Amino acid sequence: VRLTHWGYAKEEFLDNESLIKEKYQGIRPAFGYPACPDHSPKRLLFDILQAEEAGIQLTESFAMYPASSVSGMYFSHPESKYFNVGKLEKDQIESYAKALNIQVEQAEKFLQSNLNYIPEND
Repeated sequence: VRLTHWGYAKEEFLDNESLIKEKYQGIRPAFGYPACPDHSPKRLLFDILQAEEAGIQLTESFAMYPASSVSGMYFSHPESKYFNVGKLEKDQIESYAKALNIQVEQAEKFLQSNLNYIPEND
């Protein structure tokens, strides 16, 4: 993507060690990883991209099949950096649930490992 499709790093030629050390421009965070811990937006991504037509499916828990499938978001800005989502408070979960038009309990389930409180329904 960096070299060919978007071509924002056409002159980039990195060896494996440089790639491992993330010396390239941009980032590719993926749902379920520390910067985007909720897997559920993968459903919207798959719908937009019509991934099923390419033979890729999502399980109930948003795992991709076949298992060798990958997805992510590309950000090409030279100052893009990976980050981790920290612990979330109830008001943040409520705002997230509202933005996604889902129940707070569902957002709490999707982001359980990031909660900084014990949900009332537990």
